Amino acid sequence: MEAENKNDDKTAKGGIVIDIDGLVFGYRSFPILKGITVKFDRPGMVSIVGPNGVGKSTLIHCMNKILTPREGSVLIDGEDVRNISVKSLAKIMGYVPYTVTNTFPISVIDTVMMGRHPHSKFGSLDEDLEISYDMLDRLGIADLSMRQLNELSAGQLQKVILAKGLAQQPRVLLLDEPTSNLDVKHQLGVARLLAQISRESGMLTIMICHDLNIAAKYSDKVMMMSEGKVFAYGTPEEVFTRENIRQVYDVDCEVIEDQGRPHIILRD
Repeated sequence: MEAENKNDDKTAKGGIVIDIDGLVFGYRSFPILKGITVKFDRPGMVSIVGPNGVGKSTLIHCMNKILTPREGSVLIDGEDVRNISVKSLAKIMGYVPYTVTNTFPISVIDTVMMGRHPHSKFGSLDEDLEISYDMLDRLGIADLSMRQLNELSAGQLQKVILAKGLAQQPRVLLLDEPTSNLDVKHQLGVARLLAQISRESGMLTIMICHDLNIAAKYSDKVMMMSEGKVFAYGTPEEVFTRENIRQVYDVDCEVIEDQGRPHIILRD
């Protein structure tokens, strides 16, 4: 099963349009992305789900110019991302990687302030500090502001890097498994906060997520990938069906409704 993958052309006011057309990427003779075509044209939370190795991280790396596709295009408001300078792209798009392993003795607040760099100008220091501290506070880690990165736990570090991405105030925020190092309580809290900020600010948040129930609970749209292609794209109710999960993940499940959202119960 392969979905049509194109939303209608009506764009939310103040939103941004990312139009991906025929995207192909691979290493030598090993294909990873096999003709991805999808349009994101509304602010809010989009979760990208799918088994390991289907190209989820590769896709967002093609979107933010870390990787260059072999074929196809990524258009941001009609402009090919390949024609946008790195500095200009940083004002539009933020990126939070899967994990950060190399940490240095630099303070948390200085790290988060780096996210303000694309917008910094003469006289903006007070505003940049206010925004950075606000993001630390919203993530519940303002008390860590003067700690050094190399003193933090993996979960604390994950939140600091997320605060840096949010402080950038991008129109699009790409996140590669942002809750990977967090316990269950903080996974839910971070996902809830991302959904809230996306809707309040009109930001488009595109998040790779392995927890199907977190994606179902907080996403406005879900994109399910399989074998380098888009298998289904739509609302959580449209994507998270028993048949889709069985075909893509090769597991049986039951999908029930919980607080108006689908909830997946895996079966042996």
